[in-house]
Amino acid sequence: MRRSYKFLLRPTVKQTVALTACLEDHRQLYNAALEHRRTAYRTAGVNIRYGDQSADLKHIRAEDPEGQGQWSFSCQQATLRRLDKAFAAFFARLKAGRTPGFPRFKGRGWFDTVTWPKDGDGCRGDSQPEHPTVTFVRLQGIGHVRVHRHRPVKGRAKTISVKREGSRWYLVLSCDDVPAQTLPPAGAVVGLDMGVASLVITSDGEHLANPRHLTASAELLAAAQQDLARKKRGSKRRGKAVARVAALHAKVRRQRLDGAHKATLRLVRDYDVIVHEDLRIANMTRSASGTLEAPGTNVAQKSGLNRSILDAGWGVFLTILSHKAESAGRELVAVNPANTSRTCARCGHCAQENRVTQAEFACTACGHTAHADVNAAINILRAGLALRDAAEAA
Repeated sequence: MRRSYKFLLRPTVKQTVALTACLEDHRQLYNAALEHRRTAYRTAGVNIRYGDQSADLKHIRAEDPEGQGQWSFSCQQATLRRLDKAFAAFFARLKAGRTPGFPRFKGRGWFDTVTWPKDGDGCRGDSQPEHPTVTFVRLQGIGHVRVHRHRPVKGRAKTISVKREGSRWYLVLSCDDVPAQTLPPAGAVVGLDMGVASLVITSDGEHLANPRHLTASAELLAAAQQDLARKKRGSKRRGKAVARVAALHAKVRRQRLDGAHKATLRLVRDYDVIVHEDLRIANMTRSASGTLEAPGTNVAQKSGLNRSILDAGWGVFLTILSHKAESAGRELVAVNPANTSRTCARCGHCAQENRVTQAEFACTACGHTAHADVNAAINILRAGLALRDAAEAA
């Protein structure tokens, strides 16, 4: 299986300057290649391909030896492939009848990753084996950068990327042939109902808390954003204010990831089969404001609900759960969540009136009462097991 490892880089001041220059040159290459394609099609109706632009790289490097010429050739090819993939996705969306979203030029804050497509070609991990207790990565044009490798890397490194997040730099290794860490059978199955009051409610009646990291940092974020709004555009103080806001959001993101890793690891260890709702989170968090001709209703309430759903991090949780389940050899089943919160887990009666309140379920047919989310989790588990049995029978 394929797996990514993310490690914190500890560059020197000089290396930080070089990393920043590397990002900037790749950003300019990306934007120049995009402008090349746009101009060629607009003026002559010619479609420029990746191969054409890759062939021009040697001339670009020769004309700018102290800029583009100092970086890895294959790394620059990866940047051109990135643009080519953006155009491929654009044409795929156009063909499917969706909103196409033409590739856009990258501003300074919107290009933060550079990729080397092969270990040993312009970069090399563990580049100083004479230092067994310290890990370095060698990057062409930058040097030997120290890496905080907090866990061992398994498999074979396929690609190496450097990513900037605020003031931090990270090394991302994408590895092939990573052995699966299969866990012994647990002898239990579970259904999961995603919520806002509690992040996850299991069919066993357990509630996993929703930490609400964004809400906890709301006051600090509001103060930082108000301070940012008062700064003059283009000033150094505004740059520092932007960095403070970004650092707060980055902390919330790391807290959310950490909580999701811990919660999903616990579920994967305790259950062989995990059934969850197949949620369309993008649709659920769509704005209700409407248009000028047809304004929406309950816009403020829907906005608050959307913020709570995004703060809970359902998408992050389910993505990490799928990765851990695959690595551990557990089975993950996604089911349609329609009517799971309105159906009685005892008699199967489905009615809107069964859901008395957000937390209380009382069946109008048989009188069964339960916590509404636990009742929904039981229905989700049953639906998942039925779907699994049908797939095995087929």
